Amino acid sequence: MAHLCGLCLALRGDHGQFARVATNYDGLVISVLVEAQAGRSDGWRRTAGPCPLRGMRTASVAQGEGARLAATVSLVLASAKVRDHVADGDGALARRPVAAAARRVAGRWDRAGERGGAALGFDTALLLDAVGRQAELEAHAGPGTSLLAVTEPTETATAAAFGHTAVLAGRPGNRAPLEEAGRLFGRLAHLLDAVEDLAEDAESGAWNPIAATGADLAEVRRLCDDAVHGVRLALKDTEFAGEGSGRLAHVLLVHELRRAVDRAFGTTGCAHTGQGSTTPESSYGPPQSPWITPGGPGGAPPEPPHGRRRGLLAGCLVWTGLCCTCQVCCRDPYHDPWSGQPREGLCHKCDDCCDCCDCCGNCSDCCSCDCCDGCDCGCDC
Repeated sequence: MAHLCGLCLALRGDHGQFARVATNYDGLVISVLVEAQAGRSDGWRRTAGPCPLRGMRTASVAQGEGARLAATVSLVLASAKVRDHVADGDGALARRPVAAAARRVAGRWDRAGERGGAALGFDTALLLDAVGRQAELEAHAGPGTSLLAVTEPTETATAAAFGHTAVLAGRPGNRAPLEEAGRLFGRLAHLLDAVEDLAEDAESGAWNPIAATGADLAEVRRLCDDAVHGVRLALKDTEFAGEGSGRLAHVLLVHELRRAVDRAFGTTGCAHTGQGSTTPESSYGPPQSPWITPGGPGGAPPEPPHGRRRGLLAGCLVWTGLCCTCQVCCRDPYHDPWSGQPREGLCHKCDDCCDCCDCCGNCSDCCSCDCCDGCDCGCDC
């Protein structure tokens, strides 16, 4: 939450209030990686004011170069996505006045992203060039075309963003493994979007890389599993700041990526063994973001201090926010709007495997269940 709010506020601070619509779960990984490599210092956190998505509470949020790089990358890629929707004539963007306004917004975001990237020593032209190749590749893709040829621009863009986190953190030796992790992360992002949109795209007639290339879903799953495994190996070669510094990065880029694959394909599995089963995960379908546990962009608000309760009106306002962001259904736990007590989301389903090790702080790569392959921290679990 500190990184998500930090990304949102960096977008506002550097690029204006409207730029906050580019806030996304994927982008916060950039901020996480910078902090994990550099280590926390007095300037990495600040207290942000009340926000409706936090139940009108203050919060400690990330700031600094990591949040600003995440904002720059998110803004540039959001502008590319806007142009892609304009080109496809999606929804209201099929109308010329709306499309023209969207192009102007995308152009402003490109220029703002370029300025922000230059201040951080990051060339956003790498992102724009990669995104620019996407339309041409899609136009020439057909039955028999390799899926990896279609995902290449996304892989190149995310590799550049991940690699630059090592530069900002002052760890140039991490650049190569993080570029590899970013390349595979981009591949997963592209393929999982295609899997989740396959039925909808077929109904609407929209272009989908899986349908266009005639790829078999079993092959898509193999590519996704290989990418998750590759990300994990790349993180093992990455040097983080100190004990426990890489734990959040590990949770997001190993455990949550595995869960994202399982959700997209309707299976369950273990992030460490790379094995999945064919047991359906849920009848409710995948969450809106493939990378973070569902709960909406605001997450569940923190529990109020002991003894304090909200009044009727304030509680009702927070309850409305929880409902509008789907936290009452999906978050586990969300906090009761009046008492602050933890409550289980209505459609929460327990995972079949495990989270990262909770028994000690000595290891960022272990599990407490029998299905996982070892723990190096020397703890009893």
